[in-house]
Amino acid sequence: MPRRRNPVQSFIRNVIRWVIVIPLWLLLARPFFHSAWAITLHPPISPGGWVLRVFLGFVLTFMVFWIANTVARMFFILPQWERMVLLRLGRSVGARGPGFFIIPPFIYSVARIIDVRIMTYEVKATKTLTKDNIPIDVTAAIELEVEDPEKAAIDVQDYWKTTEWASMEALKSTIGSNDLRPLLSETEKIAQALKTGIDAEAKDYGVNVRAVRITDVGTPQALIEELAVIARAERSAKAKQIQADAEKYVATALAEATRTLSTQPGAMNLRQIQAILDISKEESSMVIVYPMSSLMGQQIAAATAGAQAKKVT
Repeated sequence: MPRRRNPVQSFIRNVIRWVIVIPLWLLLARPFFHSAWAITLHPPISPGGWVLRVFLGFVLTFMVFWIANTVARMFFILPQWERMVLLRLGRSVGARGPGFFIIPPFIYSVARIIDVRIMTYEVKATKTLTKDNIPIDVTAAIELEVEDPEKAAIDVQDYWKTTEWASMEALKSTIGSNDLRPLLSETEKIAQALKTGIDAEAKDYGVNVRAVRITDVGTPQALIEELAVIARAERSAKAKQIQADAEKYVATALAEATRTLSTQPGAMNLRQIQAILDISKEESSMVIVYPMSSLMGQQIAAATAGAQAKKVT
């Protein structure tokens, strides 16, 4: 990523440049231009001295600006999120920063200034075949940070582009090793596997992959319709299975209750009383209790039932 200009560092360098340029130019170069101007006003017999003084004046002016620029470029001010990797006679001596630094020229040089803030970018795999040969488009967001600036500057030429290519390769490999259904339903698990694969590659050049998030999985419309039909059929089959299990459980419970009632004397009479109590809770019901062997009770029940039948008709 391109590095933004540091306004504080630029201001300090410009101040140092002019602090050096002005007195040195007045001390070294100005006398030559002054004498050349004097010769122009009062030319001697030989005019060659004027050209020589102007030439020396320009040479000294160039040297003054070069010295000022060299000294000014020794001063660095790094913000909190930047690290500077230094070389001493071509060999790395580690990273510095943040803060104010003076780097001597000629012996030391700056290999690179790296931003260590957390960065996020997207990678896209288009028309990639899954394990079950279905072409899909997958978009993933990669969150990373530089944890070792020295490795990022020395061991790889462009850590950002290298990480991006490693992410693309890991994404396509993950898609090709999984069926479509896990990619749609187990995105967190797939993202974790993807993070592990990218992190293993990026660790060699000082980059730490903090998180991977699968943001979008694009599938053909015809396939979506087929999956919807399959999902509805699976839900229907599951509902029927649950209903069958419930009926089986009820039948088993009734059979167990029947065996229990048949083994206990008087239990059936208690069950009849419970049934009568349940029936009597209904507002439109009429309950007549009579002994099973009583002729009068049977007549009363028959008469009541006949009266109820006439009302209905």
